[in-house]
Amino acid sequence: MTTVSVGTFWASYCQEGIKWQPKRVEGEVTRPRFAMKLYSLSVLHKSSTKANLLKAAYDLSSFSFFQRSSVQEFMTFTSALIVERSSQGSRASIKEQEYLCHVYVRNDSLGAVVIADSEYPSRVCFTLLDKVLDEFSRQVDSIDWPHGSPASIQYTALDSYLAKYQNPREADAMSKVQAELDETKIILHNTMESLLERGEKLDDLVQKSEHLGNQSKAFYKTARKQNSCCEVM
Repeated sequence: MTTVSVGTFWASYCQEGIKWQPKRVEGEVTRPRFAMKLYSLSVLHKSSTKANLLKAAYDLSSFSFFQRSSVQEFMTFTSALIVERSSQGSRASIKEQEYLCHVYVRNDSLGAVVIADSEYPSRVCFTLLDKVLDEFSRQVDSIDWPHGSPASIQYTALDSYLAKYQNPREADAMSKVQAELDETKIILHNTMESLLERGEKLDDLVQKSEHLGNQSKAFYKTARKQNSCCEVM
């Protein structure tokens, strides 16, 4: 069966070499170090039929300016799909090529997703999700979760959290004053397709998605054709 993954879509937009940043010291030659990255942070409410986006923040500086709109739409689509397919009270990480999507859905159906590169420490991501959901639930009345929208929800901390946690070392130091993450098992999925039900196709979900505009759907089709030589059994 021929498929194109979420990671393939994002990777098609990436600018080559942007993540590798050499550390320059006068008189010294060092190897490039990997610049860990968080791309998006979103809060959603899980209902019986879909996930409702409540608030989101994005850092798309590593993508071409003219393509950021479509990349953002696809990250929103991905975050909503992951929350929809996650059970209440669960934590999971979904790997897509060089990306990792971390999700936490609480027992009260409030969920959050952070999309990072594969080098970013997972433990720090789940600490961030815990912190964001705890704060969001205290500031936003639960009566607004099922039908709220990014425009109507009054919560402004996501952008600052996304910026603050770009450096995992600093973020990890801050998280040490917080309670230790509980022992809940974190599920690891190797691809987005592993979240789909039997007979369900990612292509169909893309075409039906309300989070994706026509341009994003068209690019997805193009990326799929370009990767048609790759078969996943």
